[in-house]
Amino acid sequence: MIEATELTKRYGDRTAVDGLSFTVRPGRVTGFLGPNGAGKSTTMRLVLGLDRPTGGRVTVAGRPYAELRAPLCTVGSLLDAGGVHGGRSAYQHLAALAASNGLPRRRVGDVLDLVGLPPATARKRAKGFSLGMGQRLGIAAALLGDPEVLLLDEPVNGLDTEGVRWIRDLMKSLAAQGRTVFLSSHLMSEMELTADHLIVIGKGRLLADTTVRDFIASHSRVHTRVRAPEAEKLRALLEAKGADVSLDPRGGWRVDGPDTAAIGDLARDHGLALHELAPAHSSLEEVYTALSQDAQEYTAHATTEVPR
Repeated sequence: MIEATELTKRYGDRTAVDGLSFTVRPGRVTGFLGPNGAGKSTTMRLVLGLDRPTGGRVTVAGRPYAELRAPLCTVGSLLDAGGVHGGRSAYQHLAALAASNGLPRRRVGDVLDLVGLPPATARKRAKGFSLGMGQRLGIAAALLGDPEVLLLDEPVNGLDTEGVRWIRDLMKSLAAQGRTVFLSSHLMSEMELTADHLIVIGKGRLLADTTVRDFIASHSRVHTRVRAPEAEKLRALLEAKGADVSLDPRGGWRVDGPDTAAIGDLARDHGLALHELAPAHSSLEEVYTALSQDAQEYTAHATTEVPR
């Protein structure tokens, strides 16, 4: 379990984390969301004792990180997969970590096999690794001590489709074993598939601490997905009734305003066939974007001109 109480971190006159309180519980995958500059990386560094809080406290398994007797056996972390000496092989890197933490050498082979790095690859120097291979090595290091708590920042970065599915299944299986899994990512579609619970922050402050389902339901706008052979004619009729009609990423129209019954009646009255008429909720990405909009530190503005 990870517990933060009024956690605060200031750098000069800038407050990166502002009175943040939350609990990451075992037995579920907890997603950690926030826009760039929200304080996610700082919070993770505070959890791992890499930064000292200005105020408040954070504990892992009931203790500050610095007081853990066997840190690697309690907490496994991945903050920067590139933080490996390029001249060492994957095997040497993990063997050194194992030796420094009193772990048996056999754990190196176990985790290399678990993350899908074969012996021939594990003997190569890390500087020749692709981004995806580096991520697998970083995850292997996080799992080396068989920890009860896992803290991972963008673990699917650089992974291919098979790798993304693998890390998703791994996170879920570790949580099912009763471990604490704390996962930060900007990939909302993947977070929606992986996480059970969400902690959302903006400008260093807590915005939400709830289940994924409740987060979407409480902030979602119900709309209707419609597909029809005479799509443009249907769109014109809907807009004439005051509906907001836009393209749905999955095909057809997204209709805000009238409910499914009203849309079905309108199509029937004008002799239009419907191939799909289904109520739908906003995705996690849509809900998160709307909620965190005011907490964005860096915002790009749409333009049709490229600066010269």
